[in-house]
Amino acid sequence: MSKPIVAIIGKPNVGKSTFFNYLVGSRVSIVQDTPGVTRDRIYADTNWRGRNFTLIDTAGIEPNSEDIILSQMREQANLAIAMADVIIFLTDIRQGITAADQEIAVMLKKSGKPIVLVCNKADNFEKDREEIYEFYNLGLGDPYPISASNAIGIGDVLDKIYESFPEKTSDEDEDDIIKVAVIGKPNVGKSSLINKILGENRTIVSDIAGTTRDAIDSRFENENGKYILIDTAGIRKKSKVKESIEKFSIMRTLLAIERADVCLMMIDALEGVTDQDAKIAGEAHEAGKGIIIVVNKWDEYEKETGTLEKYKKEIYNRLSYLSYAPIIFISAKTGQRVNKLFDLINHVNEQNSMRVSTSVLNQVINEAIAIVQPPTDKGKRLKIFYGTQATTKPPTFVIFVNDKELFHFSYERYLINQFRKEFGLEGTPVRIIVREKNEKDI
Repeated sequence: MSKPIVAIIGKPNVGKSTFFNYLVGSRVSIVQDTPGVTRDRIYADTNWRGRNFTLIDTAGIEPNSEDIILSQMREQANLAIAMADVIIFLTDIRQGITAADQEIAVMLKKSGKPIVLVCNKADNFEKDREEIYEFYNLGLGDPYPISASNAIGIGDVLDKIYESFPEKTSDEDEDDIIKVAVIGKPNVGKSSLINKILGENRTIVSDIAGTTRDAIDSRFENENGKYILIDTAGIRKKSKVKESIEKFSIMRTLLAIERADVCLMMIDALEGVTDQDAKIAGEAHEAGKGIIIVVNKWDEYEKETGTLEKYKKEIYNRLSYLSYAPIIFISAKTGQRVNKLFDLINHVNEQNSMRVSTSVLNQVINEAIAIVQPPTDKGKRLKIFYGTQATTKPPTFVIFVNDKELFHFSYERYLINQFRKEFGLEGTPVRIIVREKNEKDI
């Protein structure tokens, strides 16, 4: 029910991150000549021939290494392979086939997934393509020579990936469907909430923490709109993550956050905000998703006058970076206030997708400057020339200034607060990108 997933696999330093960055159109992954720089998977959505798909950049695989970090990187890559619909096996045409390539090829064959064999660093295309025939010995079909750094041969690779995608599902590109990820630590009531919404036991509900191992999608439609509800396994503390299936669950949860439009961050009312809650909420915040804080088991919480407002204040104290997120108190067991979730989901999704005209934005910026002058440093004052909105989800604004060094974090926070005051932007992070522009360029 979601976009196809494509994983880039290969040994260290074959150019996976360069290839990834070219495909997604931005420098998302760190590119450096040191093997093993990319230690975790990086996700990004991209498109080819009208088909959207999710690309995963992985750390390089060292099949026989006993180094702890390298073995963890290998395991991360294995999890990406397990999740992928299509695998890109990236090799180095200059090095030829290495022992590591041969072992990776055997591992990939066992996965049973479609594999696209790509030979990178064919910078001198006519000369290097003659070296390609050696790679037929891997038994993975036709190898594709490319130069990721020079953008040579990549179209053919994308065509092959496209041909290997699973059949398109009916809802893959339906823009009117809001994808809602229900996230939180284990046993907080995520599956119970989805079951209450669906009116059936679509997902397993159990008192045993960690019952939901995978991310499960459920379509749902009511008078408020169309939704895909994504139930996720709870993220445990790393010290408690011992078996690979648990690591797989963490990866699924993080990918569910990436796929979502709105995240319901569930908190157990009886436990309050824990360090693990802060970690999970931080993932959604960093991903730029719309966020609603859902306090579950409120029916079991002992109350007195002012309890609700006091509890809200405690949440915002612990999750200060989520001061923009609305809080709703529910009981997944009894259904208390569950029906009110959808108005909030729609509202937060609209806020996360908000677009502000350049003229209105600059009017607000000028008013903000008039109220609080930009900071100075060593006699030099920050000048803000103008701003424009670059993108949505989350709303991201580019501010052009005379000197980026003068744009202090405190003033950025002030501007964001002014934007929220004027435009609302409830439930969504707001990003500011600072660009230098000389006065003579204006």
